Amino acid sequence: MQTVLVTGSAGFIGYHLCKSLLADGLRVVGLDALTDYYDVSLKQARHAMLEDAHFTPVIGRVEAPGLVLDLFAKHRPDCVVHLAAQAGVRHSIDNPRSYLESNIAGTFEILEAARAHPPKHMLLASTSSAYGANTQMPYRETQKADLQMSFYAATKKAGESMAHSYAHLFDLPVTMFRFFTVYGPWGRPDMALFKFTRAVFEGKPIDVYNHGDMRRDFTYIDDLVHAIRLLMQVVPQRPQDGIVPAGDSLSPVAPHRIVNIGNSNAVQLSEFIAAIEEATGLSATRNLMPMQPGDVPATWADADLLKTLTGYRPRTDVRQGVANFVAWYRDYYGT
Repeated sequence: MQTVLVTGSAGFIGYHLCKSLLADGLRVVGLDALTDYYDVSLKQARHAMLEDAHFTPVIGRVEAPGLVLDLFAKHRPDCVVHLAAQAGVRHSIDNPRSYLESNIAGTFEILEAARAHPPKHMLLASTSSAYGANTQMPYRETQKADLQMSFYAATKKAGESMAHSYAHLFDLPVTMFRFFTVYGPWGRPDMALFKFTRAVFEGKPIDVYNHGDMRRDFTYIDDLVHAIRLLMQVVPQRPQDGIVPAGDSLSPVAPHRIVNIGNSNAVQLSEFIAAIEEATGLSATRNLMPMQPGDVPATWADADLLKTLTGYRPRTDVRQGVANFVAWYRDYYGT
């Protein structure tokens, strides 16, 4: 039976990925620190939903020296999906040290453990925020990404570079996936969909940044998980001649690749809010505000490489995805 180590298993994405893996009969080791960045009870509820004979929950911080190494030694995972991170662009302005510790030191612990006990494939979560100040859209993996706009994005980009060095030095196959504004049931309370939906139900105004002139490539959680599952089977190989096919982000000197996972559709924020209004049957009161520091006005993924590698492209319509979230919210909170 294949063993998969998932860090951040009580997180939004980690929970859905673990659920998918367990449904297919895989053995899953889930590591999560259950930090209080947002409602811990939500994380606990997610982990409780994963109770299964093939699920081993481990509570601890990924950056704790030796913890991940011990997990690798004990369970010898065939595949590792590293999702644990301190998330949030705006929070990184107020509390940058937590990003340094979790996102950089935590990734280092993962890489060192893999060096000692090499898995067949490692997939590490990056972010669309890595594209930073790039204005050429849609974003392609082969574009330079050197102008990060937030410390969160900078730590995730650093993780990409760290992973590349280990892939090169120790021949560790690594896929970095940059995901774009993931949303859906069991989502994070600090994300726009959750905050907007809660405010609408409570009759409170919603904060709309950049006076509403924002576009996001919203990616539904089930699409993201499906893409990750497919990428798990696409193990990068170091090019023997250093030649990389056109359009591929594979490194010429390492088994290391970066892949966008996005819906390939930049949706205007007004359309997103309209979907919430439609799903709730209520009107939103908009509090128009200036752009937040570290934020970007638009994201838009080119998902051609994902399609080339796996034959798949995320495709859930925003209105359907938002309706699914609102239905979960009503049920979970008894609204």
